[in-house]
Amino acid sequence: MNQQLVDEARKHIVKTVREFISRDVLPVASQYENEDSYPADLIDKMAEMGLFGITIEEKYGGMGLDYTTYAMVFEELSKGWMSITGPIGTHSILAYAIQKFGTEDQKVKWLPKLASGEKRGGLALSEPVGGSDVASMETEAKKDGKNYIINGNKLFITNGREGDVFFLLAKTDLKISPKHRGITGFIAEKGQGFTAGKDLNKLGYRGVDTAELIFQNFVISHENVLGGVEGQGFYQVMDALETGRINIAARAVGVATAAFEAAIKYAQERKTFGKPISERQTIQNSLADMATKIHAARLMTYDAAKQKDSGGRFDMEAGMAKLYASEMCGEVTLDAMRVFGGYGYMKDLPLERYYRDAPLMIIGEGTSEIQRLVIARNLLKKYTI
Repeated sequence: MNQQLVDEARKHIVKTVREFISRDVLPVASQYENEDSYPADLIDKMAEMGLFGITIEEKYGGMGLDYTTYAMVFEELSKGWMSITGPIGTHSILAYAIQKFGTEDQKVKWLPKLASGEKRGGLALSEPVGGSDVASMETEAKKDGKNYIINGNKLFITNGREGDVFFLLAKTDLKISPKHRGITGFIAEKGQGFTAGKDLNKLGYRGVDTAELIFQNFVISHENVLGGVEGQGFYQVMDALETGRINIAARAVGVATAAFEAAIKYAQERKTFGKPISERQTIQNSLADMATKIHAARLMTYDAAKQKDSGGRFDMEAGMAKLYASEMCGEVTLDAMRVFGGYGYMKDLPLERYYRDAPLMIIGEGTSEIQRLVIARNLLKKYTI
């Protein structure tokens, strides 16, 4: 696709998403949020819009759009209600992994269904004893002829209840050293022995399901080993998580933008001692800092997406974007709440929701501490003396 067509497609999809947010999401977001109920009708509309297949190649039924457009879509969705990015965010990690590492048979079988939203996916990685320490996972897949028998639990799984198919990581070799080389990736569809456990009650990111997954003697065919090769799961998921960090950074930019736009509007309407608070230097300084941080985070996010589109390594850029944007979001949402004063603390306005949603970006797809490790390791390689 040439650049002119890319630009036209980008403008169209971003405009369509913006209209969807204004028309369908904003009027009902607070209700879904307060009830912590799954917005099935909104998610179905997103499937109809093609958002489940944004980056899936056109030959497999997707839009085949670039990651800069992907980031813009996540930003726009998050400005409306960050929770609705969850079902397509984790889904896109699964789709990316199949598209990059899957066999052609796996691509033909799964990608069209994922692109249309007929099948909705997720990432089954974190466990009660192993989050960022992936190599310590305890879920085990024992070979049994042409099948594997999987036992274990996964935790903090977005789409855990509503999703159909997952990029599942499990140990197929417990003796190999280093341990991460014994991890294998599977394309696992729910069935006998594979169920969703309890739903998790969260501070923010409400409405979207976050659950545990339970595997009890779950039988899966060798045909569902991603790429058909054991022991590649760690490398596959680390690669896929880099795209996840772009969408998390974009979410953070979107939430922060929504908070800032609410704050600057309110500052011009709210009067104290006879004039708008926007004329107070302290408020002006706060607004200037918020806008500057958001602009910097957006540029970093788009730069990481551009690096991804170019085909080069971008783990450091994705880590930087995710680190800065997520921490920035926490700062900006609190500063915006301060502009509103007591009103910002009330559930009648979305400011407190933005503030509660912000920590998800700091924690999800690798904490800030993990991002710093990724960035530092890459810097030390780059500046080796």
